[in-house]
Amino acid sequence: MNRLTPAVKYLIIINGIFFALSYLLQNSIDLHQYLGLFYFKSEYFQPYQFITHMFMHGRLGYGGGFHILFNMYALFLFGSILERVWGAKRFIIYYMFTGLGAAALHTAVNWYMLHDFYNAVQTFLISPEIENFKYLASNYSDYFRGINFSLNNGTDVSPQVIIDNWNTININSIRNYVDFALERSINIPTVGASGAVFGLLLAFGMMFPNIPLMLFFIPIPIKAKYFVIGYGVLELVNGLTNIPGDNIAHFAHLGGMIFGFILLKIWYKNNINQQKR
Repeated sequence: MNRLTPAVKYLIIINGIFFALSYLLQNSIDLHQYLGLFYFKSEYFQPYQFITHMFMHGRLGYGGGFHILFNMYALFLFGSILERVWGAKRFIIYYMFTGLGAAALHTAVNWYMLHDFYNAVQTFLISPEIENFKYLASNYSDYFRGINFSLNNGTDVSPQVIIDNWNTININSIRNYVDFALERSINIPTVGASGAVFGLLLAFGMMFPNIPLMLFFIPIPIKAKYFVIGYGVLELVNGLTNIPGDNIAHFAHLGGMIFGFILLKIWYKNNINQQKR
């Protein structure tokens, strides 16, 4: 621990405490429900979650262990170097700014993706007609993936089967099915320090562009500047393709890098102006 810089050390400790509490208290209270970042139209959303989600990570046994280990290792690796260059105060400002920026972009993208679906669901719930359901099924099929709807005989069916048997199915059951799809979509919390960590990665790549980095699965040194560019492009592609079952907030990662770039440029400009004086 004596190799850690002060701010990085305390950030790792805080993340570790939150992770331990989420595990120890899981049978009595779900901290993810209170401290994870929810879509702003979710019943669980609170403004303070823009900050608290940065100190929460996935559940142990569901990839959460790897999630926090990866983030904390990256925080130690890049954060310690940057804090030595900037000092603790500037480092914390940068870390929090990129984490908040990541949350802001993630929320904006979520709004863009969910806004029309949300309105279409409200239209159907008010007027549960087959044409409105067909519109949902054809335009927002991803939101119904993995949700089982049972007919009277207990058979799980798809939205198309519901359409084919529309007149024989209780309309309230279909309304509940659609409402559940919406609730599932807006009640998924976003957690993790990844946005801020990607901001640190961007800063490291800009400040030390020619230092070689090596991935675990690619034993070839890659200059930091190319590593950062490649990772950014990969996150953009993964975010745009929206692969079913992918629960990674790719645009949050991009948000951390984008807001990190903006803040670094502001600092650089301010330094130039001070030197001119």
